[in-house]
Amino acid sequence: MTAAIVANDLVKRFDSVLAVNGVSLSIPKGEIFGLLGPNAAGKSTTIRLLAGIMVLDGGTASVLGYDLLTESEAIKRRIGYVAQHFALYAELTAAENLAFYSRIYDGCDTGDQEAILEKYGLTPYAGLRAGILSGGYKRRLAIACALSHDPELLFLDEPTAGIDPVTRKELWDIFYSLATSGKTLFVTTHYMEEAERCNRLGFINQGRLVAEGTPSDIKASFGDKLVYACRHRYDPDAAHSLQQIVGVHVINQFGDELRIIADRSVSTDDIAKAIQPGTATENRIQIVEPNIEDVFITMTGNEGT
Repeated sequence: MTAAIVANDLVKRFDSVLAVNGVSLSIPKGEIFGLLGPNAAGKSTTIRLLAGIMVLDGGTASVLGYDLLTESEAIKRRIGYVAQHFALYAELTAAENLAFYSRIYDGCDTGDQEAILEKYGLTPYAGLRAGILSGGYKRRLAIACALSHDPELLFLDEPTAGIDPVTRKELWDIFYSLATSGKTLFVTTHYMEEAERCNRLGFINQGRLVAEGTPSDIKASFGDKLVYACRHRYDPDAAHSLQQIVGVHVINQFGDELRIIADRSVSTDDIAKAIQPGTATENRIQIVEPNIEDVFITMTGNEGT
């Protein structure tokens, strides 16, 4: 399958900070690629480099077959970009914003603009100023504007940040529809549940790509570590005791469920004694399959981020 993006050893510095450190990616056309990372990991910088908004300090890339260094203007005409923060004109109506962005790209005519507003559920709000729309409809409008010139590739920088779960699901239905139509989507996020929705993922931490592949591939690359789970309410004393066990890497509380990521040298008996000292070890502690969050925290949580 033809690649929409091929990036080799991307580098970006901000004074003494190495924001992107040797990132290499190959993203096929027509897939949803998710780039996950903690805050300040380099997600937004990577997406801005590939969109031609920032200039590389090192490395090479081609986007839709065009060289990022020498043909960035050709790339910009063929991509759409939705910024992390609301970047439309708050005083213009939804319809006026769409018309403005369409003219910039020599995109759709008035009839097509009306069709786009209808497609993304914006027709009832077409005459309202963009600044007073809800967060979800602001995101819909930003996506509609980014698609006004029918781009082949859409960059979405944390498109569902601060959005309720129902609206988030509706936006992902839109993303799937776009991918099905043949468009490529590059999404940055720090929501673990969104990772499972992507065709492939990359984990970025401190500017470096630390994992890449399908969600299944990434979970399978967990290595020799195990995930232990049991029903146990949060107890600071138990957490402290677990931290003293050599080989325990992560202690993660989910309501009444306690998840412990540890080396295989750590036994269920070791964990039981730590969380219930002086009692029987029958805690219903089980070894469970790792989820994306288990892998993500293990790969990115031990480096000070």
